[in-house]
Amino acid sequence: MQPYIIMTTTSHSSPDAATGTDPLSMSGLDLLRAWHSDPERDARPSIGRLLGMTPKQIDEGLVTFAVTPQPDFANPLGTVHGGICATLLDSVMGCAVHTTLPAGVGYTTLELKINYIRAVATDAGELTATGAVIHAGGRTATAEGKVFSHDGKLVAHGTTTCIVFR
Repeated sequence: MQPYIIMTTTSHSSPDAATGTDPLSMSGLDLLRAWHSDPERDARPSIGRLLGMTPKQIDEGLVTFAVTPQPDFANPLGTVHGGICATLLDSVMGCAVHTTLPAGVGYTTLELKINYIRAVATDAGELTATGAVIHAGGRTATAEGKVFSHDGKLVAHGTTTCIVFR
């Protein structure tokens, strides 16, 4: 599951109702940059909107998003649930892969590996995650990602393998 992007594995597509943009007519990098520059992006339902993710950087093979934890992100122990970091990592690593794909090519997460380093308080400030492509092949792509706390401490890191649909 990747945020902010409309993907399909069928041979037809329909324009995004909010922008009139056909997502399959744009490269992954162009699509993510268009999303990033769209002032209405927070009006469209997405995992990014739900969690309050903010794009910080979108370049070929490199993506950075941030999210500020909130009380609803708590696990039973009162710290940020690990699924928040997992979703953030899945998002930046998958989107980093997406920036390397041409128009009309889709992908999805095939495998996700996360290492948690430390707990995060729900009032600890912004978390920033960066995803970087390691390998972009014809059928699979791999990426790595890191999540840092507001004070620069490593919170979690991971890797992904994505399958590419041509």
